[in-house]
Amino acid sequence: MLRTRLIFGLLPLLLLLVAMGGYAVFTCRELSRAIEVKLVSNYRGLLATEDMKEAAALMDRAAGQAMFGDLRAARAQFDAQRSRFLRNLHEQVMASAGTARAAAVAEVDAAFGAQAGADEELLRGISASLGHIDLPAAAACFRTLQSLTALAQFDHAALQADVARARQMTRLSVGLLLGAMGTAVLLSLYLSFRLSRSLLRPIKVLTASAVALGEGALDREVPVLSRDELGELARAFNAMAAKLRTFRDATTAKMMRARRTMEAALTSSPDPVFVVGRTGSIELTNPAADRLRGAADLGAGIPALLQEPLREVLASGNHYLPAGYDRVITLQVDGDPRFYLPRILAVGDSSEGFDGAAILLQDVTRFRLLDDAKNNLVGTVSHELKTPLTSLRMAVYLMLEQNVGKLSPAQAELLETARREADRLLGMLNDLLDLSRLEAGVSALDLAPVPAEELLGAVAAEIAPVAAAAGQRVTVAVVPGTGAARVDRGRIRHVFINLLTNASKYSPAGGEIRLEAGPASDGFVRFAVKDSGPGIPAEHLPHIFEKFYRVPGQTTPGAGLGLAIAREIVVAHGGSIACASAPGAGSEFHFLLPA
Repeated sequence: MLRTRLIFGLLPLLLLLVAMGGYAVFTCRELSRAIEVKLVSNYRGLLATEDMKEAAALMDRAAGQAMFGDLRAARAQFDAQRSRFLRNLHEQVMASAGTARAAAVAEVDAAFGAQAGADEELLRGISASLGHIDLPAAAACFRTLQSLTALAQFDHAALQADVARARQMTRLSVGLLLGAMGTAVLLSLYLSFRLSRSLLRPIKVLTASAVALGEGALDREVPVLSRDELGELARAFNAMAAKLRTFRDATTAKMMRARRTMEAALTSSPDPVFVVGRTGSIELTNPAADRLRGAADLGAGIPALLQEPLREVLASGNHYLPAGYDRVITLQVDGDPRFYLPRILAVGDSSEGFDGAAILLQDVTRFRLLDDAKNNLVGTVSHELKTPLTSLRMAVYLMLEQNVGKLSPAQAELLETARREADRLLGMLNDLLDLSRLEAGVSALDLAPVPAEELLGAVAAEIAPVAAAAGQRVTVAVVPGTGAARVDRGRIRHVFINLLTNASKYSPAGGEIRLEAGPASDGFVRFAVKDSGPGIPAEHLPHIFEKFYRVPGQTTPGAGLGLAIAREIVVAHGGSIACASAPGAGSEFHFLLPA
């Protein structure tokens, strides 16, 4: 339909252009006809008139020459010129038949007839009038030339009239074409205005509605002004706006429900929750956080111990999720110490442009007291059991030495088993006591710089006999320029011996145990112990440093305390420990210590 409107809107201009073209073609044909027929005909008449003038003059001259010369030659020239004149005259008679020029041609014909008769008489009586000028023949020739001059003047006047008529027609055509061009320009401007108004008006309305829609004014509709494609576009736009309004209402309701749910969750949460913005300023708190700020005298901020982790979370976008009680912060709440395990979550909302973090303080006071009680109980029980166990071991040793009497082989075997189990039990009690001291933080570290090469050489020499007995070899690799680590030599020796003992237990005969050291980033030294054992499945790696945890299916003896103790010692040094392993590819225990 829009195409039809465009065609009918431009049809008058098209018709005007066709009319202008037709008139221009007609005018050009008329001018061409006038030039070709009249102008050329008049021009040819003028040429024929001049030719006849020359023939008449030569005829009169031939007659005059006959009076004084060769009559035969004069006769031949006379006949040729008369034929020449008659040929041109005949052409002019034919061309002038039925026109105003015929009278002038008839006068020429009459005058030429008189001249031809006079010249014939002159030639016939040439002997009687020899040497005498024939005045009638000369007068007839003069009349012929005079009639030819009149004919030429008539042709010239007709030529001038045709030129004037062509010039007038040209001026008229130019005027009409200029008027038509002006009319076409005005008509095109008028049609352009009408078409642009009828087309641009709905487009402008649609554009304004689209801009308003982009700014959120979804209730604005586009008026349907026609039934063509623009009207269909307006209806489609209104349908789209209606769908957007429905989606907006549904999304708003969903966001309101989510907001109310979040507010209800925050309000009912017993743990303090702080929501901070990108700059670290507090944006939102729940009632528990408000009570904590008032009771712990935090003012308008958050605990000072969380400032640095919060900056790291805001800078990196990674969560801060400590799991151990070593990261617990202590706050004095109403004069009593309360223990909180902090969790800092990086949060962001693209729809509202929020980018910040949420701080959750989990109250672990009860669990911390229970853990302290457990550690104290384990330490007390271990300490209390160590004394009778020492006496029991001494009695078993004395009986095995047979100082109190002879033993049968069966008795000796049973006592040897009791001795081994007593030694194993004593080792477990010692490990429990060490772990309790490390967790309680009562075991002070004697830190001193020790070169990495010296440290690895000492522990390699200590474990070499055990590895050799198992048919294994120990290799040491230290990256040049590694430097020294600031450690408690005795405690770190316990970590290495524990890891090397495990490596020897799980590596086959002929396997390799590798000790490595090298510099790490941020001022740390990286140590690693690699074995050639069966490896550890990936699902068990997160739990191997937990107390009393053992990978299922292991047949080697152990209580599951060695790696837990090693982790506590490394953490006490300010470092971290981890394991990388895969089934069939061996295991690598690596840890970082401050340089």
